[in-house]
Amino acid sequence: MNYDLSGIADIVYDSRKAKENTAFVCLCGAASDGHDYARAAYDKGSRLFFAQRELDLPCDARVVICDDTRIALAQISREFFGYPDKKLKIIGITGTKGKTTTSNMIAQIINKCGKNAAVIGTNGIYINGEHTPTVNTTPESNELYRTFDKMVKAGCDYCVMEVSSQAVKLNRIHGIEFEIGVFTNLSPDHISDIEHKTYEEYRECKSGLFANSKISVINTDDDDSSYMIEAAKGEVYSISFNEGSYTAENIKRYSTSSVLGMSFMCRNNGVSIELKTSTPGIYSVYNALTVFSVCRLLGFGAVDIAKNLPYCRVNGRFEIVDALPYATFIIDYAHNGISLESVLKTLKEYEPPRLTVLFGSVGERTQLRRKELAEAAAKYADFAIVTSDNPGREDPDAIIDEICGHLGGLPYVRYAKREDAIEYAVNSASEGDVILLAGKGHEDYQLIGTQKIPFCERDILINASNKIKKPV
Repeated sequence: MNYDLSGIADIVYDSRKAKENTAFVCLCGAASDGHDYARAAYDKGSRLFFAQRELDLPCDARVVICDDTRIALAQISREFFGYPDKKLKIIGITGTKGKTTTSNMIAQIINKCGKNAAVIGTNGIYINGEHTPTVNTTPESNELYRTFDKMVKAGCDYCVMEVSSQAVKLNRIHGIEFEIGVFTNLSPDHISDIEHKTYEEYRECKSGLFANSKISVINTDDDDSSYMIEAAKGEVYSISFNEGSYTAENIKRYSTSSVLGMSFMCRNNGVSIELKTSTPGIYSVYNALTVFSVCRLLGFGAVDIAKNLPYCRVNGRFEIVDALPYATFIIDYAHNGISLESVLKTLKEYEPPRLTVLFGSVGERTQLRRKELAEAAAKYADFAIVTSDNPGREDPDAIIDEICGHLGGLPYVRYAKREDAIEYAVNSASEGDVILLAGKGHEDYQLIGTQKIPFCERDILINASNKIKKPV
């Protein structure tokens, strides 16, 4: 659908950003309704409005009534920025686990092979090495098309982006033509009154990516893979440890002084090649297999991909921090039960004298996670340090109480302030200990109350370690 955008200098959906010659789109959100702010946008100079109902505005305001203003926002943004998605090869990654790691590794491989790839996701937006933070894993459609336009102007050939279930549900990716859509895996997450009311709704939203992808790469070892394949409209390729287009065989662990990694043979069309990844665990094998398959389908050489794969690293994803010489500290974004269980199980395989996990759970939503996280810790860890993780307006101690109620007999300590918890972890570390700091990963802030407070876990960890005397 084409809209008359003549004379429009920009498109906004936040009335605070409205000014003369901006079009204002009234979005209905979980906490507020953009229709209630139309008058504020008018007072700041907007005269073109997109709404789902009539607005009480002066007669010089032009109001376009739409069935869904989120779809309208995507359509007018795409048109306003000159259909930039058509000038890029866009790879979309969806799933519960592995989106950030896989998307960043694909972009790194593409860049190492001489093409220009940008990234959009949980870790932010990266264009030619320049980083811009994002509020959501997948930004609103207006930001997406604005960002695609920047990528095109910056000389990018590819965009690798994470596609969240909320992005599909709220039509943030409406109109985008994906070159490849990727499914990593699925498990219960984001189930709440605010996000997805049921697992079935969560799964359906995830599958929406494949209806708009020319090629779909599906992890067929996942129980819900058939659901994704059924939704796919283009070619489908599978990755698997059993039978598939790309399979992993002869999987082994390997380690060096600075790497805990995995190696395996990847087989495709009867030809095998050895692949190595610099992070441990079965999920690392799935991630590497996915990266290899996507890059091959994009036309890059197998040898070039294999050569560069071990050097792909992602901040906050199984990140080993050089803090103390006698203990190993790892920062990882594991923030739900399945992620934490996977990381702890992997670390347990290296048989450390003591495996400690420091973690909490976000406030105001995803209450199911608290029990899952506690049970994962109780199953694999030897000791827990229970603390805060973006409590928001919820009482941190109440969240910690809920977690501790599911730890069973696992020994633990509790600290409402995460900085205090990290300092305790450093001060109590013994020879050979492995300490996992889970949940924050790449994040450089904490949400406490209504404030977003600067908080870099890596810096706090290093500063705490510098305060104690290191053995010779």
